[in-house]
Amino acid sequence: MKSKFLLSLPLIGCLAFASCYQIPDKTRGTKPPTEVETVTSQDQQKIQEQRDRMKENEEKVKTEATTDVPKETPETTTTTTTPDKPVEKPRSDYSFANAVPGKEGFVFSPYNNKLVDVRDIPSGTLVQDPTYPASEKKYFRVP
Repeated sequence: MKSKFLLSLPLIGCLAFASCYQIPDKTRGTKPPTEVETVTSQDQQKIQEQRDRMKENEEKVKTEATTDVPKETPETTTTTTTPDKPVEKPRSDYSFANAVPGKEGFVFSPYNNKLVDVRDIPSGTLVQDPTYPASEKKYFRVP
């Protein structure tokens, strides 16, 4: 009887030791979760309406750009032109971000519709999307 008790004593000791071991918590060292705001259906409807208006405006700009291109006509008079340096126009095909209704200084990224903080950045400024790595270079303009 004593031999069975003595043999089970190390087993009980191992179980007691294993139960006291702390499992490392992977969430330590990270930022605490921020409070998540719920979006109501009215807010979602406002956001969708704003996105639709932005798409319509972009389509209008594209159609105006294609209709304003002058057609080439054969010139009847000859003019002398001096070779100037080609003027590089700034790239204007960057899309504008969509503003978040009710949140001043926050926009939706045009590439993945994630929230981006653009407080203290003037309107029209070219901004790199922080949700993409620098190697992909996704840029958008602040509305």
